[in-house]
Amino acid sequence: MASIARSLCYDESMFETPQQIYSRVFQQLRPRTPAPPVEVEFCRFANANSLARWQEGKLSVRMSDVLEGAPAPVIEALAFILLSKLFRKRVPPDYSRRYRGYLNRRDVRHTLHQVRQERGRKLILAPQGDIHDLDQLFEELNFQYFNGLMSRPAIGWSRKSARGSLGHYDPSHNTIVISKLLDRPDVPRVALEYVMFHEILHLRYPVDYRGARRCVHTREFKAAERQFPRLAEAKQALRHLPH
Repeated sequence: MASIARSLCYDESMFETPQQIYSRVFQQLRPRTPAPPVEVEFCRFANANSLARWQEGKLSVRMSDVLEGAPAPVIEALAFILLSKLFRKRVPPDYSRRYRGYLNRRDVRHTLHQVRQERGRKLILAPQGDIHDLDQLFEELNFQYFNGLMSRPAIGWSRKSARGSLGHYDPSHNTIVISKLLDRPDVPRVALEYVMFHEILHLRYPVDYRGARRCVHTREFKAAERQFPRLAEAKQALRHLPH
């Protein structure tokens, strides 16, 4: 009898609509507040981003259409994430793991990759900057550290001189973007070389997905990065970039 009873214990979210899930989660997080009308819309975003707003007594949720066919427990996990952030509460870790685990599934990652390619735009400046040519720099580092075996992706300077992100590699668009902040005569060249070298390593060592974990800098990545001969000097230069 015990086994039969356990078999009848289903996750309540499995039989709810997205609106019902968000309404229930709202009541769990704000038990003293009457549940407002809930509007859930699936939108053609260029990624898996979603948002929730509570305005004029109505809860409006906009989710990426990539999630339209997601299992109800995944929608529930996202509801806890969005509403916890909306009400400035700590996001329950179990729901974060559940949601990340879904996004890290191979089929979902493949869909997101296609969506970013089809809907997203990569707005960058030409690789030839005021001081440095990024295409030329890539080839120099390619032959120096990778025996010339790395295929050159699209490369360009960022449109703004961002300090928060000095460089990044976008696998969906196969593009390396370097902050325009590094294209200045008062920035040591070794700083730029290291940032470019770091982004080339992302080409060489892709992100490793293990369940809910997403490892951007794998053990192999970190070991290869330590082979940059002027690593300490470059990091010191990056800490003292001009404003």
